[in-house]
Amino acid sequence: MEFISRLKSLRSLLLLSSFRLLSLASIFCCVTPITSGLSDDLYPLRAATEVTPRKGLPNFKSKLDAGKKVKIAYLGGSITAAPGWRVLSLDWFQNEYPKAKLAEIHAAIGGTGSDLGVFRIQNDVLRHKPDLLFVEFAVNDGGALPAQIHKAMEGIVRQTWKADPSIDLCFVYTLSEPVLENLRNGKMQRSASAMEDVADHYSIPSIHFGVKVMAMESAGELIFKAPKTSDLATSKPMVFSTDGVHPHAETGHKVYTETIARSWPAIRDASGDPMVHSLPKPIRDDNWELARQIPITQEMLRGQWEPLPKDHTLAKRFQKNMPVIFVAQKPGATLEYTFEGTSIAVFDILGPDGGQISVQLDEAAPVTVNRVDGYGTYHRMSKLNVGSDLPNKTHRVRIELNATSLPKREILFERNRDDFDKVPSKYSDHLWYASSLLIIGK
Repeated sequence: MEFISRLKSLRSLLLLSSFRLLSLASIFCCVTPITSGLSDDLYPLRAATEVTPRKGLPNFKSKLDAGKKVKIAYLGGSITAAPGWRVLSLDWFQNEYPKAKLAEIHAAIGGTGSDLGVFRIQNDVLRHKPDLLFVEFAVNDGGALPAQIHKAMEGIVRQTWKADPSIDLCFVYTLSEPVLENLRNGKMQRSASAMEDVADHYSIPSIHFGVKVMAMESAGELIFKAPKTSDLATSKPMVFSTDGVHPHAETGHKVYTETIARSWPAIRDASGDPMVHSLPKPIRDDNWELARQIPITQEMLRGQWEPLPKDHTLAKRFQKNMPVIFVAQKPGATLEYTFEGTSIAVFDILGPDGGQISVQLDEAAPVTVNRVDGYGTYHRMSKLNVGSDLPNKTHRVRIELNATSLPKREILFERNRDDFDKVPSKYSDHLWYASSLLIIGK
């Protein structure tokens, strides 16, 4: 197997060199210790191939050909959440297969990676019974170690096929300014390279959106980052993005969608008869297939908490991902529970009215964490990490809202401080919004 042979080559390389594994042996207990702990310089980057069909999408293709009802789920970050390639690709498939009845499952949340997606997948994707699942986290996983990417992406695959082995998956890789140099050198970024290890192992097709972007940039047909122009749709060279991350719907997202269209014949031709996807031995024994999202209940709460009313602005905005949201309203309000497992986090909300909390795990000293940050002019869903790679035993968690009055103007990035000056009342409260527990265990 290509994956195993690459690992053996790496083992030889490490024995001949004096590089060490960043002291990760005690943190990551895994089947692939050599590859998982490598630094940016050592991790083997894949060649930047636009499409790798592997075994294709046999069940999805069969349903399209038969003109059946088909659901496509899109799990990813802000690039997928935007009304861009997600909307355009659904339209493209519908135009290609007019007899089929296509619908989307929108499961993208901006600013989040596969480490949250693996916990969300049951609630946000699988309960809606998709036929095809696109997974897009290459940009937001850009700072994650390959070990974590392997755990999360393998957890997504294994949870999906345990729930329904007829669901087809496809990994898609977006790009941002920091990874351009790798692509110019014909290599995928580290996150996509790690995801390809998982795609290889489970024979999942993958599409890299960046190959065409680089080709257009090299030919002088595209500028990756530039101010937005009034004639964006027709200007030459094409302006791909303004911020170096988020493509314009009129330009960059069209390039992404055209890449799917160009890749489809290869994936279609690789798709055999409908099949039941089997689960081979995992790449990592500590993958996150046991990741689960558990609603917070009243029994876990002490002090002054209130569930947000269904007609509250935030409740309506986040209802799809957070069916119930509790708000800690006064200092001393506490969330307390025990769990058995290896990882724990809280699915919560950051925002301008966020306060400071104290987080205590087992007998360790409490750690203070702010629930407003430099971006805090608006509310957004977030993952509050409490503990990971823990001994697999019973743990106790206690999280309390503090009385600390935060210097919120100073916490905001300088470019956002005008918002504080215009509407200081927006920042006057010190609350904590919490929705569910994210647990690997029970």
